Amino acid sequence: MTQIEVTFLGTTAGVPTHNRNHPAIYVHYQGRHEEVALFDCGEGTQRQIFSARLNFMRIDNIFITHWHADHFAGLLGLLFTMNMEDRKKPLNIYGPEAEEWVPAITGLGYGKLRFPVHIKNVVHEGNQIETLLDDEEIMVQAIPAKHGVPAVAYAFIEKDRVKVDKTKARALGLPEKGKVFKELKEQGAVTWKGKRIVLNDIAVVDKGKKIVYTGDTMPCENVVRLAQDADLLIHDSTFFEEDKEGEWKHAMFDEVLKVAEHANAKQLILTHISRRYQNLDEIEKKLKDLPNVKLARDMMRITI
Repeated sequence: MTQIEVTFLGTTAGVPTHNRNHPAIYVHYQGRHEEVALFDCGEGTQRQIFSARLNFMRIDNIFITHWHADHFAGLLGLLFTMNMEDRKKPLNIYGPEAEEWVPAITGLGYGKLRFPVHIKNVVHEGNQIETLLDDEEIMVQAIPAKHGVPAVAYAFIEKDRVKVDKTKARALGLPEKGKVFKELKEQGAVTWKGKRIVLNDIAVVDKGKKIVYTGDTMPCENVVRLAQDADLLIHDSTFFEEDKEGEWKHAMFDEVLKVAEHANAKQLILTHISRRYQNLDEIEKKLKDLPNVKLARDMMRITI
């Protein structure tokens, strides 16, 4: 059985508070192999990783939603701590305009990284879903978000798992093994010795899990598309009433509920909460009649 554990390392907006750090989410996938990814890396992220008793050296991919400091300022410390711990394996850093910003960060000071850092730009304009990572078990996809600077939202997707019933396969004349099964899984149907065989005839498909993290964004159709039927939608909910201080291009509570509804998300977690809300218990009263909606808190863990 596979599982994805999501740990919220930081849940505040632009300014940290006594109880809430800048945005960062640690995702640990356990299937036939393990994958650890970090989504955003605000100031203090490495300390939060230590406090959560997680392993920062296992991170292979870091996905930055945009280059506002509260979402990336922790990269410098994290990378050079990896360096001091003698990391050798490559690290991939993704983000809009990453090729511009990552070298500026790693070039600060006199230190030099002794492990490879592969920098990958993410498309931040338009409405197309881009696949960034695609292996046997998981995919990571991105789509442009709607913020004041180039920004993207990400989806961490477990691929569907196909379990072949060998008794049914033999009954239809299929061999014990062979490339026919690979073709069947990829195409959904094959023709074998003149007989058309559909995947559902011999297999059960376990639907893969899907987690979507928006970063900073106003409500937008792109996020709805990316989050369609998500098991978990983690959405910017900076404000819980109309923002009278200006246009900050974030989302409000009521708007986020509509996004989750239109996306048919099974569970919604609100994050990137403005520091103006000091009493989170008061905010949670708004959620008492919404069993599938939660307010993110630092060090909260969700397992799917």
